[in-house]
Amino acid sequence: MFIGLNVALLVVLLDQLSKYYILHEVLGERMGIYVVSFFNLVRAWNTGVSFSMFNNYGNFGVWVLSGLALFVVLFLLWWLKSEQTKWGKVALGFIIGGAIGNVIDRIRLGAVFDFLDFHIGDSHWPAFNLADSFICVGAAILILQSVGSHFNKKKGE
Repeated sequence: MFIGLNVALLVVLLDQLSKYYILHEVLGERMGIYVVSFFNLVRAWNTGVSFSMFNNYGNFGVWVLSGLALFVVLFLLWWLKSEQTKWGKVALGFIIGGAIGNVIDRIRLGAVFDFLDFHIGDSHWPAFNLADSFICVGAAILILQSVGSHFNKKKGE
């Protein structure tokens, strides 16, 4: 469990530091900065969940979504307590830390600050942040671990 909690703490720190730095030191008053042909740094506020779903519920949404995220974090902490593999613990730490990083934004700022904007021409992927990235990587690790263990069990039968 120690590994997962340390990873979660590191993710929260990296997420919050990156958001502060991009918002205050890099963007300043600007709405966005062109970096390369497929990537910009932008100022985007997400009051909903992934890809701005449920974005129109104001303060009620902030507290409901924060409560839901904290409930998920409690479940993941329970899972982390019994997780046996190092990669599983790291993955759960990524997800827990990312969820907490975004909850901190919701409670402190009323919305999650997103700043990474990838695009092809005028087609933009919804802006996201490091917390979102860690959540996705953690989920991918858990899926790959699950698929790998499924195939290993099949081999052994």
